[in-house]
Amino acid sequence: MTRLVRPDAVLVQAVIAGALSFAHLHDLAEAAGQDGWKAWAYPVSVDLLLVAAWHRLRSLRDAGEPSRSAWSWFAVALAASLGANVATAGLLDLRDVPDWLRILVAGWPALAFLGGTLLVHRQRPTSPSAPEPGPDPAPMPVVERETEPGVQTDTPPDLPALAPAVTAPPALVAHARKIAADHRTRTGSDIDAETLRARLGVPSPMAEAIAAQLA
Repeated sequence: MTRLVRPDAVLVQAVIAGALSFAHLHDLAEAAGQDGWKAWAYPVSVDLLLVAAWHRLRSLRDAGEPSRSAWSWFAVALAASLGANVATAGLLDLRDVPDWLRILVAGWPALAFLGGTLLVHRQRPTSPSAPEPGPDPAPMPVVERETEPGVQTDTPPDLPALAPAVTAPPALVAHARKIAADHRTRTGSDIDAETLRARLGVPSPMAEAIAAQLA
């Protein structure tokens, strides 16, 4: 069974209000010297700017962005529509329109074009670029431990084992010499083992062995 279409009261009211506002804008434009099809284009221009500003306003609010510009153009279009409705209510003689109103009506197309362009072609926020990855950190030097020649490794349980000697790679020693020279230039004194350990990032035995070679 076909259901009857019930008219929406709000929709009917919107159509009536839109038709009346459309007619008022047409009458005002025609009274200001815009005859023919130009008088009919004015209400279309005002209503389109009003709808575009409202659409942009809602989009900006949903995206959490500032909506001051959209509010400004919405207020301009609303003032043009409301002003035409008030002017044609008997408060203005449409047979003798003042010059300032003729100027406003004549300049409206340029203003509406500017507002529509700014509402459509707005600048989008650019996302910050990801930082470039830095160089890979230098690998930690391999600590080589060697036993002194002639030292017996299998010691009896009652005797402590001798600590093995620590030797540093030649490349690490060369790098330590540069650090020591820079430290001597800046401070005027030789670098100590603790400072050398912090600069190289090596264990204390390794730093002490390198400091001994630098002495």
